[in-house]
Amino acid sequence: MKSFVTTTAFALLANTAMADTITLYTSQPNADAQRTVDAFMAANPDTEVDWVRDGTTKLMARLRAELEAGNPQPDLLLIADTVTLEGMAQEGLLAAYKSPESSEYDAALHSADGYYHSTKLITTGIVYNTGVETAPTSWHDLAQGAIKGQIAMPSPLYSGAALIHLATLTGDETLGWDYYETLAENDARAQGGNGGTFKAVASGEKPYGMVVDYLAIRNKAEGSPVDFIFPEEGVSYVTEPVAIMSSAKNVEGAQKFVDFLLSTEGQELVLDMGYIPARDDMGVPEGFPARENIKLMAFDPAEALENAEANKAKFAELFGAD
Repeated sequence: MKSFVTTTAFALLANTAMADTITLYTSQPNADAQRTVDAFMAANPDTEVDWVRDGTTKLMARLRAELEAGNPQPDLLLIADTVTLEGMAQEGLLAAYKSPESSEYDAALHSADGYYHSTKLITTGIVYNTGVETAPTSWHDLAQGAIKGQIAMPSPLYSGAALIHLATLTGDETLGWDYYETLAENDARAQGGNGGTFKAVASGEKPYGMVVDYLAIRNKAEGSPVDFIFPEEGVSYVTEPVAIMSSAKNVEGAQKFVDFLLSTEGQELVLDMGYIPARDDMGVPEGFPARENIKLMAFDPAEALENAEANKAKFAELFGAD
């Protein structure tokens, strides 16, 4: 009898431990991921977080393999972009959850059905080397013949943020595919990711470029000879959304994690990390313009998902497949 009671007690303890643990797959930089998890556990001391960090593409490959094996591990995803999560939502792989915190967010920043919620704004604008004679103010400035061969940008064949940028700008009636055709004629270099683009601009190799905001703004603060412009037409953006898997083993714990990220406390953490919080009532990091002066261009994740392969193919036709 004693053995039965002891075994049952251990089983109950094991089940309790499982219920109090959530598994997160995230593409955040390691330091950011650790800070996020530590802050959540400090606010929710009864919930442990096991987390796996990798790039979004590699994480999705890992998750797909787990799904095929019938054993998906994560309760939650915190990855780079809404397009990936929109595809998962359409496949029935995400659980709908309308967080009570979501009322403080622009409707464009979360799934209408609650399948994913944006946590920050990482915009793409124009970076330029301060050695240039004329500072750009508009996307159209990069299409001027006077700077032919002087423009760098990340490739949407390599970067998820660049693919969203492409979908955003080609979907704008004042830009469209005509804009990218002009950039190609202007010998814009389109390859690699944001890091390589920034280095090309900072070195003066390609004095103008398209890049994510924090990369230019943080390096400028550290003395890099660059400046960053939020173009007058607006900026594209990725939002590092969070989503709960429909296969989640700890739904309650996952919901607590979502609520924390979207709360004022969670968004203060985003701000402290140097990113623009997605929540409406927050400030911006040092070096950024006031939030009301940052114009976000229209973006539809479902439309971007539908057009992704066609957009890549057309881009490769214009710029090559590097």
